[in-house]
Amino acid sequence: MEFWESSFIEKQTMWGLEPADSAILAKDFFLERKVKHILLPGIGYGRNAKVFLENGIDVTGIEISQTAIDLARKNGVDCKIFRGSVTEMPFDTKQYNGIFSHALLHLLNKTERAAFIKECYNQLQPGAYMIFTTVSKKAPMFGKGKQLDKDYFETKEGVKLYFYDADTIRKEFREYGLVEFSEIDEPNKDNDNKPPITFLMIRCKKSTGVL
Repeated sequence: MEFWESSFIEKQTMWGLEPADSAILAKDFFLERKVKHILLPGIGYGRNAKVFLENGIDVTGIEISQTAIDLARKNGVDCKIFRGSVTEMPFDTKQYNGIFSHALLHLLNKTERAAFIKECYNQLQPGAYMIFTTVSKKAPMFGKGKQLDKDYFETKEGVKLYFYDADTIRKEFREYGLVEFSEIDEPNKDNDNKPPITFLMIRCKKSTGVL
């Protein structure tokens, strides 16, 4: 918690104010399915929330950093935000029409990732979708820094990243309605000089329980 709080204090809107490309794709996907209310774990300072809110989708967020929440409010993000870690989910008993989580999953260790995916699935309405973006082994940071475990590196002090590939996605999501996954290169919208980062966009659908 201290790392993200100090990062937001120091760098403020560190990824710019434009939404990630994957958030725009998720917004289009949810609009096609007439989704009305989504959960955004790791809402940060709200740059991705705005694209949903501006298109009539209600958002509930979860965010560990109070500074990020304050920045979101300053940035005009007016939605419910629970303050806390996704490792403490659930924060409410609601089941949502959809869930979108960008660039958070890979910050968790193996136990935390399994719990997070399960809790998201539990908070999804039957027949609804959850979408995650997570960093790929093709990202420029892969293999950099101190190796902590297989495909898990402390790329810089305080930043521990787990890098996914097709096999680990299938392994971690197969019990949770995995539909498909695809690569997406996310440009650094606040700094054109930095190379894009290769993410994997994962889509799961919750079973309706009807045979």
